[in-house]
This record gives sequence, structure tokens and C-alpha cells, in this order.
Amino acid sequence: MSAAVIPLGSHFAGAAPVLAAGAWFKNAVCGVKDGEARLSRVVGDLNTPEACIAHEAEAEALLAWLGMPAAIAHDLHPDFHSSRHAAGIAARLGATAVPVQHHHAHIASVCAEHAERGPVIGLALDGVGLGTDNTPWGGELLRVDGARFERLGHLAPLALPGGDRAAREPWRMAAAVLHDLGRGNEVPARYPDEPAVATVLAMLEKNLNCPRTSSAGRLFDAASGLLGLCLKMEMDAEAAIKLEQAATRWIDAKGWPAPVEDGWTLAEGELDLRPLLGELAGQRDAEQGAALFHATLVAALAQWAEGVCNESGIRTVVFGGGCFFNRLLAAGLRRDCEARGLRVLAPIRLVPGDAGLALGQAWVALHTLENS
Repeated sequence: MSAAVIPLGSHFAGAAPVLAAGAWFKNAVCGVKDGEARLSRVVGDLNTPEACIAHEAEAEALLAWLGMPAAIAHDLHPDFHSSRHAAGIAARLGATAVPVQHHHAHIASVCAEHAERGPVIGLALDGVGLGTDNTPWGGELLRVDGARFERLGHLAPLALPGGDRAAREPWRMAAAVLHDLGRGNEVPARYPDEPAVATVLAMLEKNLNCPRTSSAGRLFDAASGLLGLCLKMEMDAEAAIKLEQAATRWIDAKGWPAPVEDGWTLAEGELDLRPLLGELAGQRDAEQGAALFHATLVAALAQWAEGVCNESGIRTVVFGGGCFFNRLLAAGLRRDCEARGLRVLAPIRLVPGDAGLALGQAWVALHTLENS
């Protein structure tokens, strides 16, 4: 039984059926036929045999409804179970396999929900997704037009000391930022209870096992780690949630603060918020620091989006990706973008995270077939 049914407008009423496999986290599958999209229940992260089996069962159930799909869409990452299973289905049925970049799919999902077919500027902010350059993306400014997208800008990449482990231990992200700012000598005193401090600093100094990512999620982690709100996570997005909660307490009591002056730089499409993070490192009040982080991030993103909109002539901005679960970010950025005369589209029935990703993949596949 479908968890959600989304009408896609009359344009695709006669289009060939497509199936989309979703990605890795919070996986759900989507089928489209006769201008109607059906999303499966969320089977969860595809890191257990049970979740992978459930994913395959949901795909087969949608195939029974679809009949013979013309295209099978999946994430760009070739090692996801969803990608491998989709490729197998495509080969079995003789359908076209359509790999879709993760953040393209996030923006396309919102376009599909709103039946928005024109070109848009997309702000895709999340934890991670494989980019077309084979590096981890997550803070992207895109031009999206159906089956096509262009990366217009991204957040300044931050180092991940220890790779994936840095995504679970925000103090490592904080250490990486301080190292970038030439303040690595402050790290031992800030995190005296972390036995890996010396190792992490040596890794950063030698650039060993420190891949860089444009991830907005890791930016939130760094802020949370610098403010002492969360040093190690025990649940998904804990650092970002604690940061939002702290900011909400401050804003509810005292209102939005002014953005940090000179809290960011913008050059050649790259938005660098390390100056803001450097300011947070000196904050004694964590709740005030969290509020300053949100206020400055919103102001920086709005300026970034407006500049690209002015250059491109596109006035519609689409918000996508799991960072938009953050209500302060979503509401504040909508307010600032609309105040600049921009039209904002955001998820309404679907969530902004990966559970709605398959709808975006299907939307891209529909446009791919139309253009072929």
C-alpha cells in the first residue's frame, strides 16, 4: 500500500511508467504512472539485510502496479543496494537506467510536488550525497531544469578528520575548523577528555584521511561542537537538533539576533562560513551562539541565492535536503528570500529529507524520457 500519492499535473498524464529506487538513508521507492506518483512506506536505512529485503519487496509491489516501466531511476552512488537493485531490474526488463545525482533529486522532488516544470534555483542542504566529481556534496546551489542541473556554487569544503567518524563526532569537525583558521593549538584545551585529539591534529596537519565535504550537515556539527552542545552523537542528527533547540530557546526569549558582521565570504560561487564558526569559538553563551549561527547562516544563504537569481533571471528558489527539517532555517530563509522578491517552493506533503528522494528521481526520469 502506498504511503503517499502525489499528482504530477496533466503534462505527464500519458507518459510511460517509471520506477525510482531512492537512496541509502530512510529509503522509500516511487512509481509513476498516468501522471500519478506513488511512494512506498519508508523501509529505513539500507544497512541491514532486513531493510534491503523490504526495499526489494516495495519495488516489486510498485512494479506490479506499473506494468512495464520505461525507466528505472536510482542514486548516482553505484554501491548503494538501491542502485544495484535498480540496475538489475533495468537489465531484467530492458528498461533505461537513469542515475540521478542526489541533490538534483532533492530539488526535483519539490518541483514534482508542486508540478513546477520551469527552471529553478535549488538550495540543497543535507548531510551527504555523492557529487558528479566523486566527492561528498551537501551544501549546494543548483540550477535545475527537469532532467538537467548545473552546480552554480557550494559551501566551502570542510575536512573530515577520520572520514565517516567525523560525521559522528562533532568535536572532530570543530577541530577541523579551528585548524583551518590557524587555531589548531586551541583544540587540546577545548577537548581535554578526547584521547584522539593529538591524532586528529596530526591528521589535519598532514592531510591524512581528511577528505573534504561541502556538507551543510557537517557545518551544523562543527557549530554544535564549537559551542559544546554535542561532542559525540548517539542518534542521527543529534548535534544539529541540539543546536536548533538552543537557538530556539534564545530566539523565543529575546528574538532573532543580528547576523555576525563579516560572518561569511562569497567568491566564485563558494560560500565560506568559517568566519562565523571562528566567532562561535569565542562565545561563552551557547544559546546565544546557536542563535547567531542560525541568523548568520540564513542571511548568508539568502544573499547567495539572490545573487544567483539576479544573474540567471530565475526568481524561484527551491529548498530541499534534510537540513530543512530545521524550522528556524526553513522559516528564516523563506522570510529573507521572499523579502528579496523571490518565490520559494518547499516540501509540503513530503519531508525534505531522503524519504522523499525517490519522487525527485522519478521526476528526472520522466523528463529524461521526454527529452530522448
